[in-house]
Amino acid sequence: MDGVRGHSKNLLTKETKTMKLILERWPSPIDPLFIVTDIDGALRAVDFADREARLHRLLRMHYGTYSLEDGTVPTSITEAFTSYFEGKIAALDTISIATGGTPFQREVWKALRKIPAGMTQSYGELAKHIGRPAGASRAVGAANGSNPLSLVVPCHRVIGANGTLTGYAGGLERKQWLLDHESKHTALGSVAELF
Repeated sequence: MDGVRGHSKNLLTKETKTMKLILERWPSPIDPLFIVTDIDGALRAVDFADREARLHRLLRMHYGTYSLEDGTVPTSITEAFTSYFEGKIAALDTISIATGGTPFQREVWKALRKIPAGMTQSYGELAKHIGRPAGASRAVGAANGSNPLSLVVPCHRVIGANGTLTGYAGGLERKQWLLDHESKHTALGSVAELF
């Protein structure tokens, strides 16, 4: 699913307006991940475990008051992550996501999901893709930095105008690892299709 839908009101309790969320700690090959879903099973956030403070900041930014309970997220989500790390890069495209954010942020995040695996775009190119002037690259960068869905909304595929790796909240080493992983498996998939 390439859309980004806003959060639904029924997930908030009437008394306190607290969004109830489930957190699963998941051991990825690159580093442990925190995977967060709502009680309906829609993915709300993904971040590396050593970025826990960022995770909480983004949850507060997008949902205000929330409760986060340890639990198990839907198997379809962890299976998609397993498949992604095994080289089936498109597996993350199947995950149903929902998030807060402004209409502009959601527009940027939707566009990020359309960047093909193994490819990159500059912030300026991404701005043009959503119908904004190239000068809107800073606003696109800010929306990118507010993305709570690392990997699934692939902000790691956005690079500087000169082709350099820039601004990945998970760290530039992880960004390079993810780009190399996707490039390797996308190229292998393309070669395999020729035969």
